[in-house]
Order: sequence, then structure tokens, then C-alpha cells
Amino acid sequence: MNAERIIDRVARVLSQASDNLLLISNDPAASGWLPGVRTAADVRPGLGSLGGIHSALVLSGSPVILVAWDMPFVSAALLRRLRELGAETDAAVAESGSRRGVEPLCAYYTPACIPAIERRLDSGDLRVVGFYEDIRVARLSAAEVAQFGDAERLFMNINTPADLSFAERYASTTDGSDYRQEE
Repeated sequence: MNAERIIDRVARVLSQASDNLLLISNDPAASGWLPGVRTAADVRPGLGSLGGIHSALVLSGSPVILVAWDMPFVSAALLRRLRELGAETDAAVAESGSRRGVEPLCAYYTPACIPAIERRLDSGDLRVVGFYEDIRVARLSAAEVAQFGDAERLFMNINTPADLSFAERYASTTDGSDYRQEE
């Protein structure tokens, strides 16, 4: 991706929308991924993405803008909008065409979410949006998300070599052309 690692791209965008960065990872090598950025393991290991959200909130002790490290095309403007939207609620999340209808790994969460998340973790419910039933959630409408770009691209996750190949080609374009039309 133009010689920029995905994690560096995400960190750069987050730093434009957040005051501090915190990397949550259980990989022993994680402390070397982003020099100068605080790194911590999950507070309660083995609980997937919900455990990661919990850890970010507990360890930061403050509201967080959370972005999955494999989401390279999220924009700082979108993150700032989520932060603004979340100022009066427990969480702010963007609507998308995902199976959940929202993007819980690109969202704004406050410490008010911790008790609801802990209840879900304690009950074995690891659904990343399961605790939304117990908190106040503001949703950034799909129409508003579209003002920041194509949701499919904004929230793209790099999960396969094909995803990485597409992302690298897209990131290298200056006109934003959609290479999927060629595949």
C-alpha cells in the first residue's frame, strides 16, 4: 500500500481524530508495531473483538474511537464525526451494508459501555453488537456515511490475500478507480 503498512495508515488516520493511541493486541511482538504507541494485551484474553473493545475502554479509562487495524480506508473526517455524534450518548456507530447493519469495529465508545460489555462477556455472549441492547447507541446514517465515501471501501477489512491485493491497487491510484470492475 504505497510502502505504508495498513497499521501505519490506520494509526495516522486515528491520530488525526483522537488525542491518544492505544494498540490492543495479544501478539507478543505488538509492542514493536507502532513505536511510541502504548500497547496492551486484552484484559480478559480469548474473547475476540468484544474482548478487544472491553480492553480498550478499561485500559484507556476514557471514551475511545475504535478502528480495527485491518481497515485501511477509514477517513479521519468520518472518525471525527463519530466522536462528535457520540458526545451525548454511550456509543456512536456507522451504518453499513454489513451483516450487522453497522460497523462496530469502527465506532466511538464511552466507559458507560463497560458494565454492559462485561455482562455479555460473563454470560458467554461474544457478539460484538450484543451489548448494544443495553446502552444508548447513536447511529450515523448510511446517507451521512456516504458523504465520507463509499461505505464498502471505507469499512473494507483485509482478511485474505485477494483483499490485500485489491487494497494495494486501490491505494496506489490517484483517481480512486474501482479495480473490482476488472476482476
